[in-house]
Amino acid sequence: MVTASTGGIGLAIATRFAAEGATTIVNGRSESSVNEAMAQIRETASEADLVGLISDNSTPDGIAKTIQTHPDVDVLVNNLGIFEAVDFFDISDEAWQKIFDVNVMSGVRLARHFFKRMLDRNAGRIIFISSESGVVPSPEMAHYAMTKTAQLALARSLAQLSQGTKVTVNSVLPGPTKTPGVEQFVSELFPSQDWAEAEKRFMAENRSLSLIQRLIEPEEIANLVAFVASPLAAAINGAALRSEGGIVPTIA
Repeated sequence: MVTASTGGIGLAIATRFAAEGATTIVNGRSESSVNEAMAQIRETASEADLVGLISDNSTPDGIAKTIQTHPDVDVLVNNLGIFEAVDFFDISDEAWQKIFDVNVMSGVRLARHFFKRMLDRNAGRIIFISSESGVVPSPEMAHYAMTKTAQLALARSLAQLSQGTKVTVNSVLPGPTKTPGVEQFVSELFPSQDWAEAEKRFMAENRSLSLIQRLIEPEEIANLVAFVASPLAAAINGAALRSEGGIVPTIA
């Protein structure tokens, strides 16, 4: 199950899982978005075994529907998340609470159910899609960065509960990724530039620590997630795995 998998990084992860032969639950908030995503996945993997799940996992009711529909999964990818660029002094209490509920509590609620069942059968993977912002916060997205740091702590806490089992819990930290939302964000920052120049300026001026100096392709994140979900990664547990283009300037 990949939450919020009708676009961006989530769609890329679902596409990679499907290409690997996994039965993949494609999740979105509307029937049209889920159907469109599944059609797009089948363009790459024509024999894909896909299951549509229409639920809003940012709400308790949506979580209840998800759990009722799919009480067990082998791999849970907590990908659901929102972001926005707002001056710290303009972020309202409501905005802080909303982004925490969507980005953090969705994963908490899903893990509360699925993680226990994985432990009971001694098998499973949980992967949180965090961000380099959880380690190197951006001042224009303080509330978003807070949620991504929280995900790292949550994933590590759950991993410690899996000690001695064959269940693993890890985080993947993408850097700035070429999703529709990020493309719109960058274009709005540099409205007079064509796309190539806008991307170049964004990386140089707003993400100057990046070593690759380009936006990451969603498929590049999906490749790492697929590996972490696979038997090849059985010894990786409690890790914060970086695929952020070298923005984090440490060797940790």
